[in-house]
Amino acid sequence: MSVLDELAGGLVVSCQPLPDDPDDPMRDPYVQARVAAAVVRGGAVAVRVNGPDDVRAVRAAVDVPVIGLYKHGTQGVFITPTAGHALEAARAGSHVVAVDATDRPRPDGRAFADTVRAVHEQSDALVLADVATVAEGVAAVEAGADAVATTLSGYTPAGPPIDGPDLGLVARLAALLPVPVIAEGRYRTTEQISRAFEAGAHAVVTGNAVTSPLWITRRLVPATPRAASAPEKREHR
Repeated sequence: MSVLDELAGGLVVSCQPLPDDPDDPMRDPYVQARVAAAVVRGGAVAVRVNGPDDVRAVRAAVDVPVIGLYKHGTQGVFITPTAGHALEAARAGSHVVAVDATDRPRPDGRAFADTVRAVHEQSDALVLADVATVAEGVAAVEAGADAVATTLSGYTPAGPPIDGPDLGLVARLAALLPVPVIAEGRYRTTEQISRAFEAGAHAVVTGNAVTSPLWITRRLVPATPRAASAPEKREHR
């Protein structure tokens, strides 16, 4: 059974602090490893983890596949933006490396295919292409990606921001691509997860709705009478 086979029909949980909040108290490898162990105990078939230190800590704490990535910055292509970042994530112990595969310029000026080639030639990891459109998903497979995720739908200039998951993109990619399609991006309810599988998803990723107390609290606080006097908070994936 391959690593991707282990994900089939299951829930993957993203265990990460908020990417653009440096003061998130969850920003600690030990904490993220404990979070990962908890979600695996709850039934997660894999976890998605950011940064080599967190990947190493989580690998030591769980016995399910680790989808690793390496966020660098907060704008443009920042999810594993270069082959060097991808290799660091792979060498830290990622079974699968998630990489931004959108058609936006990459900071090193190289193509997504170069990152795929580096990971395949210099590690045992697979490559998960994070995309925002059908065309990007097709191009990612042509470049050698082992799987495609809808992670970036609604987060690039290719489409407007949306509040819920992009089930239509899941369905279109699943119908077109010969590789597993993973539904990711704003999956927060059991109904949304069920609909993603109905649309053809190989697996579904949920994140902050499970693993970020900061994000969850920010979603709930606006319902309180005191919220009117509190500073406005940005919402994150």
